[in-house]
Amino acid sequence: MNLAQLLFAGRYTELTSYFSNEYLYFFLPISIIGYCFMPKKAKKFYLLAASMIFYWLISGKLILFLLITVMSVHHFALWLDRIRAQKDAAVKECEKEERKQVKKAFQKKGRIVLAFAAVVHIGALLVIKYSPFFTGNINSLLKLFGSQAVLDIPQFIMPIGISFFTLQAVSYLVDVYRGVSKADDNIFRLALFMSFFPQIVEGPICRYEQTAPQLWSVKTIDYQKFTLGITRILYGYMKKAVVADRLNPLIQEIFDNYKNYDGGMIALAAVFYTIQLYMDFSGTMDAVIGTAQVFGVELPENFRRPFFSKTISEFWQRWHITLGTWFKDYIFYPVTMSKPMKSLTSSARKKLGNHFGPLVAGSVALFCVWFSNGLWHGAAWSYIFFGMYHFVLILCGSLVTPAVKAFNTKLHLSPEKLPYRLVQIFRTAVLVVIGELFFRANGLRAGLAMFKKLFTQMKFTPLTPEVLKPLGIDIKDIGIVLVVVAIVFVISLLNEKGIPVGERVNSLKLPVRWTILFALIMFIVIFGAYGPGYVPVDPIYAEF
Repeated sequence: MNLAQLLFAGRYTELTSYFSNEYLYFFLPISIIGYCFMPKKAKKFYLLAASMIFYWLISGKLILFLLITVMSVHHFALWLDRIRAQKDAAVKECEKEERKQVKKAFQKKGRIVLAFAAVVHIGALLVIKYSPFFTGNINSLLKLFGSQAVLDIPQFIMPIGISFFTLQAVSYLVDVYRGVSKADDNIFRLALFMSFFPQIVEGPICRYEQTAPQLWSVKTIDYQKFTLGITRILYGYMKKAVVADRLNPLIQEIFDNYKNYDGGMIALAAVFYTIQLYMDFSGTMDAVIGTAQVFGVELPENFRRPFFSKTISEFWQRWHITLGTWFKDYIFYPVTMSKPMKSLTSSARKKLGNHFGPLVAGSVALFCVWFSNGLWHGAAWSYIFFGMYHFVLILCGSLVTPAVKAFNTKLHLSPEKLPYRLVQIFRTAVLVVIGELFFRANGLRAGLAMFKKLFTQMKFTPLTPEVLKPLGIDIKDIGIVLVVVAIVFVISLLNEKGIPVGERVNSLKLPVRWTILFALIMFIVIFGAYGPGYVPVDPIYAEF
């Protein structure tokens, strides 16, 4: 890629991957070196400039969408803050018996402004991302009822990261309305929060109070945090380059041509895709959080060893944590705490008891969360099915909890015993793999057909060189994948037991620490998936 292509190609550059040569060997080093030499008071503006340049390089003129979003959010937040200030002033001046009515009037005004702001930003996301999906389904319904009318399917160029920074924008506005955050009158600080380059492509989805103060407080690069961040970037690079990218040919071949394969190969592809997705996304989060650590910024963790989960509900508390907490705080709780749901819970509790009663309203909120979660991931029925699949699993888990406890008591089974926990972990992993099968399938029909083959055409074909060759992989590749999976498992197990491996490595003596880093680099160089014939794999979650 020449300089002209890099500067003007916009969204077609390779910078969208935090493991691309353009990012690792060009953009990131220049950003770090420039930050080091920048005067202390200018560092925050330098970070903002670097973030804007990064977004311009990956999006071209679509940076206007981000800038308009920042200005809109800034305006709405100040508007909400003024309403709150007016309310406080009015409450002080009015009589005691009038205060309740005054508060209600201003709260209603604030809700209207917040609702309008949410409609503007989420509406823009819906129009840009989902118009073709909704229009296509309307056309299908019209055809089903014999209508000759056909709506034109609109096509929009989707700004990279729109799903992530839109949720950040909405969370900031809601927090300002709730009084959790004060509206920021500094539009540059707000812009840096919205556009910080390590996180804008794939998250994590941050709250204003989590990151904005850190980003705006000028810091010099700390050696300990620098080495910890670089180590984490390399760890993520190993996950992505050695595992996720290496598995891609097999996964793509089987999912694209599933009709040619039996249930055993489809099961293998589903397991490998689950591994690929975890290594790709968690590896990218390692790079994102590691890069932020280099600049002295602590971003929220997005993964917490999800495959140690004993239930599906626990799994989603450990996987894509910031998305889950966003749905919990801004959809689940508002729905369950609304007046209709409170009334429903109260009446249901009287009829169904303290366990099943709250589940009635809770299931409505849970449905809203998982419908939104499925749709957030993509404009396709397969993603909606993915959301409904987990909704049913989590709801069923809540419904059977009393029966399971009674069963365990009767048979004297202890959920704390290791064998019991291992069975729960294995069961959860199987359910997750089935969900990821539908998530990756090329449409809902393909997913259902592949799932059917698991039961009707299940065979266990030996993975011989002849079988693996058409899949673009060999037995050595599988061996390398298993080695890295084992390494990640051991590190995850130690972290799960409260032993922070990264910090322990960083506290070792200098020669030992750099030997480990050098060994990690050499491992990536030797076993990474790249070279002639290799097609770089785009970050999976950047598509959402």
